[in-house]
Amino acid sequence: MADTRVFEIYEDITMKEVRFSNRFGIELAGHLYLPADCEGKKNQAIAVAGPFGGVKEMASGLYAQEFAKMGFVAMAFDQSFTGESGGAVRNAASTDINTEDYLAAVDYLGSLPYVDREKIGLMGICGLAGMAISAASIDTRIKAVATTSMYDLSRSIGKGMMDSYTEAQKDAVREYVSKNRWNDVDNGQYGYGPHEMTVNENNEVVLAQPDMSQLPPFVKRFIDYYFGMAKHERAIGAWTQSTVQSFINFPLMQFVERVSPRPILMIAGENAHSRYFSEDVYKQAQEPKELLIVPDADHVDMYYNKEKIPFAKLKRFFEENLK
Repeated sequence: MADTRVFEIYEDITMKEVRFSNRFGIELAGHLYLPADCEGKKNQAIAVAGPFGGVKEMASGLYAQEFAKMGFVAMAFDQSFTGESGGAVRNAASTDINTEDYLAAVDYLGSLPYVDREKIGLMGICGLAGMAISAASIDTRIKAVATTSMYDLSRSIGKGMMDSYTEAQKDAVREYVSKNRWNDVDNGQYGYGPHEMTVNENNEVVLAQPDMSQLPPFVKRFIDYYFGMAKHERAIGAWTQSTVQSFINFPLMQFVERVSPRPILMIAGENAHSRYFSEDVYKQAQEPKELLIVPDADHVDMYYNKEKIPFAKLKRFFEENLK
């Protein structure tokens, strides 16, 4: 089978394709990265997922491979309904199920003879970072959680970017998605569209293709990553439209305080449009916690740019907190 990873591959790091199931019976697909000397001892381990819409051959795999290079057992995995993971409906997302995916990844890592069950952490990137924090707030087996370019999707989907929706616009989104379900019923299949809606001044959801020249710089960066430098056939361009309902109804950050006394490290680019998510969750979290702002970096830099991703900081964080 062809290797479709979109990042530099280290020949001295072993990657194994693995499969495991979550509590809903959905089979998840992972890439397990192993350091050269992992056999015969109990190792620290890290589960990695994200960004939202990406697959394990993209950013999460890059991170997992780097962690293995540092000496960690690391696994990148596809969330339910995406990539090579199971789920009859494709390109769907659920705040609850995707939080459970992380817990299932912990189950799997803890079943390996060369992993110490008391030394497992999570790494979340972009939208899947929210589920990583949610998972750590409910499962005390997770000893440390780090995020880069963290996106609180329940907040952005339900309230708009920078909480820009008026109450009437929030109502318009709920109305649009609710009525769209009749289209699913009548067509006998799920409709696809954006997970974050544009609502105009008349409180109408706008789905027309935007003028590419008028797109904000951060949107162009997303396009450049997903459809350019890291293009992958299994990455997601559109989600089932009903996905929106789960995120509106399930505030991912409602129990951030429960992660304590286990540590959180949040990393965001200085110029990232999403920086405020990390800053606000940092304020909400209890000690021990740390917020690292990376100079001259944007949101997408944290997906791929090894010159800017603070891997040395991540190495120290997990080594110190997965003791």
